[in-house]
Amino acid sequence: MGLSTPLLALLTFVMGGVVSFAVSPAVRRFAHIIGAIDVPRDGRRIHKKPISRLGGLAIFAGTLASILVFYEISRPVRGILLGSVIIVVLGIIDDVVRLKAWVKLLVQIAAALVPVFHDVVIKFFSNPIFFSDVSYIDLGVLSWPLTVLWIVAITNSVNLIDGLDGLAVGVSAISSLTLLVIALLLTQPEVAVIMAALAGACVGFMPYNLNPAKMFMGDTGATFLGYVLACVSILGLFKFYTIISFAVPFLVLGLPIFDTVMAVVRRLSSGHSPIAPDRSHVHHRLIDMGFSQKQSVAILYTLSAILGLAAVLLTTSGEIKAMYFLLAVIVAVLVGARLFRMNRRDGPAAPTATGREEDAPPSETPPNSKT
Repeated sequence: MGLSTPLLALLTFVMGGVVSFAVSPAVRRFAHIIGAIDVPRDGRRIHKKPISRLGGLAIFAGTLASILVFYEISRPVRGILLGSVIIVVLGIIDDVVRLKAWVKLLVQIAAALVPVFHDVVIKFFSNPIFFSDVSYIDLGVLSWPLTVLWIVAITNSVNLIDGLDGLAVGVSAISSLTLLVIALLLTQPEVAVIMAALAGACVGFMPYNLNPAKMFMGDTGATFLGYVLACVSILGLFKFYTIISFAVPFLVLGLPIFDTVMAVVRRLSSGHSPIAPDRSHVHHRLIDMGFSQKQSVAILYTLSAILGLAAVLLTTSGEIKAMYFLLAVIVAVLVGARLFRMNRRDGPAAPTATGREEDAPPSETPPNSKT
């Protein structure tokens, strides 16, 4: 179109937001028609009344429309979009009838193979050992299975943090904007346009999803966001032979990765299945500490933004400055947590968080929520 990459990204962002916001009411009505409703049946849920959960369809529409209008589709992007269609269809079905975990996993693997067949593959991996003479590792025959593992893992990690109003969509928006900034700095117009479209679609949906939520994005949205972020991180970062290609994706997606790893470790150590739902995710812990939904989401937004800033610093200023920045943030967080605990111990009892339901009797019905 002859436009500069920043202007193209801005236009894509705006259109993604407008389309997502505009179609959300229609998506909400459609969710009621087909029965895609989240009914609170157990103590893991924070909301107390039935809410439609197909909002991810609006995010998908905003993302797809803005990319098709403003950018010529390359082979890798075509693979990502085709795979995302499979993920969205799977999400819609799951939001209505609740599929078994193994069925979803098989379809997610199939969806991950689509971009792999379109050359979205992790072929090299930068050596995380700074003092080694080997700068990168050629994955060889492991390229495809590791790529599929990365895509499926990130797809589900974003799904797992979708437990509070506006949390997953906001964290995904921050991650998308971070990758957008990095793409502009590294002159990657393809990545910049996709991330601008995704970020805009997330922002457009947020008025419907922030607390108190009028609509959830459901598995349709959470898995779509995770899928696209995973694929684009491969397209934009893993092809570099520097420490950036190792560290930046893990910083950008740090919150969902950390929560997923801790969930798996926690469940295995207690003798449960790694996919068994529980009420010990990071957002649940913040609620149990006495924070409200809005406060908990704001805290996790801040953490995601800090990790995103560290990723940008790593890209522009090198490893040392990024490490100093993260170290300072960790110290500040530890001091803040210590002061908060002292204040709770010495002061009056903290009020019960709004919408807290940990005392609700468990249901024998399998939960609708990922958390």
